Amino acid sequence: MQLDRSDRASILATALEMADAGRPIALNYFRNNNQIVENKLVDGFDPVTAADKEIELIFRKILLERRPQDGILGEEFPNVLSISGLTWVLDPIDGTRGFISGTPTWGMLIGVNDGTQPVFGIIDQPFTTERFIGGFGQSVLQHNGHERTLEVRSCKSLQHAVLFSTMPEIGNEVETKLFNNVSQKCKLTRYGMDCYAYALLAAGQIDLIIEAQLNPYDIQGPLAVVQAAGGIVTNWQGGTADQGGQVIAAGDPKIHAAAIKILNA
Repeated sequence: MQLDRSDRASILATALEMADAGRPIALNYFRNNNQIVENKLVDGFDPVTAADKEIELIFRKILLERRPQDGILGEEFPNVLSISGLTWVLDPIDGTRGFISGTPTWGMLIGVNDGTQPVFGIIDQPFTTERFIGGFGQSVLQHNGHERTLEVRSCKSLQHAVLFSTMPEIGNEVETKLFNNVSQKCKLTRYGMDCYAYALLAAGQIDLIIEAQLNPYDIQGPLAVVQAAGGIVTNWQGGTADQGGQVIAAGDPKIHAAAIKILNA
């Protein structure tokens, strides 16, 4: 889908307004011991907080006012069909487990899909005041009034790679075994970083992310940010990853190819 300069400017301005509106809501609840946490599951634990719902509602309000023809795919409320061909993919608090635990590894995710792929994304971390933006020819980190370019880093081999994941919290037994086969080849593996891992990959701090059982709203915003920074995001077979499921992201094509080979051995 071809988007002209005015379309791109409108999308960027809308996304920034959404992120600005969501920040104070998130911070009002973060590290607040009185926040109410609901469990979506009867058997297991899939938390949702008032912050999740309030942020997505303010996102939707802004979209209704500024871009009423666009569709919405969000985590907490029903989908809105697109008339324009564009769909906003929203995860108001990605990493809710981290959010309720007080760790600053969660973030607000905003993605825009043109009907074929994600074309724009934001990973916003209100507590650290970091905003990672990717798409429409830009890849930047905004932090405390300063802005710098995001760019993934090169890596010689898996033996030099830093790998992030939320496995084995997610993933079945087979997926966990395959992940471990890659992890054993890497220099360092760290766990439980949620969307912040993709921000670090785009910023050139780490080399590889491997996940499983993701939803579309978990990955579409981060996918756009990582790709804009020069990275690669696919499924474990090397295909498209925008619908979630098994996802691998890498900064260097050599690392991506090496990990794919092990995951499919």
